[in-house]
Amino acid sequence: MTIKGLTAAAAAEMIAPSLEGYSPTFFSAAEWAFITAACDRFIPANGRGPGALETNVPVFMDQQLAGDLGSEIYLEGPFDLKAPAELGYQIPYTPQEIYRNGIKAVDAWCKQTHRDTFAALDAATQNDVLKKLQASEVNFAEFGEEVLKAKAFFNEALALAKQGYLADPIYGGNKGMKAWIAIGFPGARASYLEWVAQHNVKYPLGPVSLNGDRG
Repeated sequence: MTIKGLTAAAAAEMIAPSLEGYSPTFFSAAEWAFITAACDRFIPANGRGPGALETNVPVFMDQQLAGDLGSEIYLEGPFDLKAPAELGYQIPYTPQEIYRNGIKAVDAWCKQTHRDTFAALDAATQNDVLKKLQASEVNFAEFGEEVLKAKAFFNEALALAKQGYLADPIYGGNKGMKAWIAIGFPGARASYLEWVAQHNVKYPLGPVSLNGDRG
C-alpha cells in the first residue's frame, strides 16, 4: 500500500513525533535526558537493526508510565525484598516510583563518581555505569534509596525499553515499524498461516500495524 509514492509505514513515521520535538508527559527534563541516554545504550543505532532513539522507544516508555501501567499496581503487602525472583513483584513501589527513585539514585552516584549526571557522560562511561547497575555494584542506599536495588532498576528499564522497541507503533514506539521490518515480523496481519510450515523460506510480506499501516 502506498500514498503518493510513500508506504503507509513511511507516512506514519513522518507524522510520529520526533524525540527533539516531543514533550514528555511523565518524565521531568532531567529524567527524560537520562532515559534517552540509557535507551541509546540499551539499543544503539550501530547494531544490526535501528536504534532505540530511531524507533521512539523513550516516547513509548514515557506514555506507558504516564498511563495505568505507571500508577495502578497492586501494592498491598507484605513484601519480601529478599524473596527469590519466582515469587514475583516484591517492591512496594509503583513503576512510576521505581523510575523516579532509580534515576535520582543513579545520577547521584554518577555525580559522586564521575562529577556529572549519567546523560552528560560519554557513551563508554555510560556503558560502564549500566554494567555496574546490572551487576549490583552501585549501592542506592548510600544515596537515600533503601528499598530499590540497582539491579532491579536496571532490569525494569531494560525490559520496558525492549517492549517499546518491539511493540505495535500505536503505543508510541517502534516508529515506522522499523524494528519489525528489521526482524521480519509480520505484525498484526489477519492471517499468515500459509507461511507457518514453510521452513527456510523468506517471508515476502512487510508488517502490518494494529491501525492498518503497512511496512
